[in-house]
Amino acid sequence: MEAELAALAASGATTLVGLMISDSWTSAKERLTRFLARRRSAGEAEEELQAASEELARARASGDTAAEEEIEADWRQRLLVVLREEPAAAAELRSLLAEWAGHVSHTVISGGVNHGPAFQGAQIHGGITFNVPAMPTADETARPDQVPVLTVPFSNRRRELSLLDAMCGAAARRQSGVDVTVVGGLPGVGKSAMARRWASMSRQLFPDGQLYVDFAALRDQAATGGTVGADVSEALAMVLRSLKVSDAGMPSSLAERTNLFRSRSADQRLLLVLDDVSQPAQVRPLIPKGPGSAVLVTSHGKLGELVLDGAQLISLEPLDPEGGLALLVDRCGEDAVAAERAAAERLVELCGGLPVALQIAAAHLITDDGLTMTSLSEELEDEADRLAALSLPGFHGSIPGEEYSVSALLGSSYRLLPPDAARLYRLLGWLPTGTFDAGVAAVAGDLDTPSAKRLLRTLVTASFVEAGRDGRYRMHDLVRLHARERAAEEEPPTEEEAMTRRVATHYLVLAAFADRALRKERLRIADLSPLLRTAGDPFAVGTGPSPLEWLDAERHAILAVLRAASRHRLHSLVWPLAEAFTALFLRHRYLEAWKESLELGVASAAALAESAETANGIAEAAQAEARLRSLLSRPLMDLGETDRAGRELRTAAARAEVTDHLTLRASVQEFLGRYLDRVDPAQAVPAYRRSYELNKEAGQGRGAAIAAYFLGCALETRGEYAEALETLRMAHHDLLVREEPDPRMAARAMAAIGVVHDHLGATAEAVRALREAVRVLEEEKATHYEAEALVTLVDIAERTGSYQDSVRGWLTRAVALHEANGNPVAEDLRRRLENLGR
Repeated sequence: MEAELAALAASGATTLVGLMISDSWTSAKERLTRFLARRRSAGEAEEELQAASEELARARASGDTAAEEEIEADWRQRLLVVLREEPAAAAELRSLLAEWAGHVSHTVISGGVNHGPAFQGAQIHGGITFNVPAMPTADETARPDQVPVLTVPFSNRRRELSLLDAMCGAAARRQSGVDVTVVGGLPGVGKSAMARRWASMSRQLFPDGQLYVDFAALRDQAATGGTVGADVSEALAMVLRSLKVSDAGMPSSLAERTNLFRSRSADQRLLLVLDDVSQPAQVRPLIPKGPGSAVLVTSHGKLGELVLDGAQLISLEPLDPEGGLALLVDRCGEDAVAAERAAAERLVELCGGLPVALQIAAAHLITDDGLTMTSLSEELEDEADRLAALSLPGFHGSIPGEEYSVSALLGSSYRLLPPDAARLYRLLGWLPTGTFDAGVAAVAGDLDTPSAKRLLRTLVTASFVEAGRDGRYRMHDLVRLHARERAAEEEPPTEEEAMTRRVATHYLVLAAFADRALRKERLRIADLSPLLRTAGDPFAVGTGPSPLEWLDAERHAILAVLRAASRHRLHSLVWPLAEAFTALFLRHRYLEAWKESLELGVASAAALAESAETANGIAEAAQAEARLRSLLSRPLMDLGETDRAGRELRTAAARAEVTDHLTLRASVQEFLGRYLDRVDPAQAVPAYRRSYELNKEAGQGRGAAIAAYFLGCALETRGEYAEALETLRMAHHDLLVREEPDPRMAARAMAAIGVVHDHLGATAEAVRALREAVRVLEEEKATHYEAEALVTLVDIAERTGSYQDSVRGWLTRAVALHEANGNPVAEDLRRRLENLGR
């Protein structure tokens, strides 16, 4: 009903203005006076009509088309008020319009110039007389319906659509106020698709129509010669034309167009979808005045300033794995996805859940009969070619031959970045990890931290970087590849290596500080004192992070940095970082990561040994190689690669023996003993005794105590329980009475004491010692050794039939710890857990 009344008022206003300049105005004015006298006296109505007629005459005489449009808009609003308040007035107005239809001229001569479609009989310059066929009259009652239709299935986003409906449809439902909602997110995440989907679902909320402006297209026009603000001015012209403003009546200035839009929209409930907006100034002039209207904005940026105008923000994230699979099902079919489920899941992962990337992947699968999800996922595995593979050559929009690709979508937003933010964006693409803090970003960009934070805010606003609540930042994998692509094109050839060196040095300093915060007294080959002397230690202050938690949180980043630094042959940074990094793995046995980090360190140390030209350089490289190879034997043995562990240890022993580093030689003997425990227990005891003696000679009390612990374990294995118990008690004591006590190693000694008590038949003492060891190891976060002690408790309980109420809890905890560390024994323990009670 409201839409019908608005259309009738609009038609009435147009006819009224046409009558004012026609020969029928005198007779029509009398009828109009009676019609308007419903709300005021006849005298007032007649005066109002006469004043409007005179104002219109002046506007036409001066050629002021904007004033003419304002007069018509004003009468449309007056007539609508009459129609709303007096139901019978609608029928009378329709009757009047039918009566006057033949009296309103559509061809107007002003100043000797013909403004209408028919020119025959008018005075034409040059004496030429001709006919132009009249164009079909536009349907004044048709409401605009401009939001593009979705041509592909719309997957998921139910939660976001519900949120959007609550935000953007609230004013329309109560028919008061104007809602402004911004849907933000990185390019290709599906913002436009969601806006189009909601607009399609919400037609009934906006009886006067839906208007659409694509700011990306307007920016392209402005870039080819337009002035600043030209896109906003043209956007207003577009919506005004949709609201029946002719080009002749279109104001020339932005301010006038804004005012006219407010007037034209004042009595209408409209939805404006503003797609790909880049700045708040593009939105404000396009907020309609009509109560119950809404503005739905999509933007790669956050447009946070619009919050001051009452806007509400929705951040659209990439699809989760389930959502990504649903999109592939919609595009490729359920059978195709079911047939290659694992490959489909990998495709979603490689596309980072980005809908546009998945749509492109699906298009390849649909159009290439020989392409399977498995082969496409294998093609996308290579990061260097992934963006190139996620493209569709051919037609993009209306431009023949233009490529439709993830890279092109990201490029359109990248070009809007300020130069300093664009440079940081490029360098972050070279960063080995997609997650980082402001300090890492500052080092990557060779900036101070405040400047890096400022530029990161710009990148967050542009949706290229996501800010987490923990103060860390993240780049989507495909965004990072695009940034890397730009860096390769725009940065100097040496910049990637220089940035990698800065970042690797940064992580080396922090990892070294974390290592020393966990334990000052430890064998370290790398002399980092000159580097650490000039740096601040974040772990030394009360408000600093936990060193172990920091190493754990950064382990993926550090491993990625090690890979990148190794690739750039930054060997003097790689092996010291691998040595410091091992402090994490002594407590959290992430075996594959530990193994890889040490392999990278060994390779760098060996490369330095080959290229060293001084005696000191050769000696340091040999010591580093011996240390890292001996450490490498630890994860290798836990992963079941015992033979390789032996080869690494033999090489380590050979490297160590040619040095005068007693502590290093003692450490290698300790690791050798642990290997022999597995393959030749009888030979383990001499190796541990040798380690003990070398540590004593070097004055390394902690090293001697650790060697004593392993010696006691080896004696227990040989059945020499009395000597084993005495040696283990000595080790436990020496580890705790030091200036820097070592409760973690002391707890391991206590667990071994429990094992000896079990062999001696003292079950209660064995369980008591093992429980105490478990308690301390849990406090020390020594998860691998805690799990071993728990399994020993389970073994004792099952063998003796005691402590049955605790067995399930011990075994469950052990399984969880080993699974978290990637230890393959977890599978056997889980089977034991499943068999309990059968």
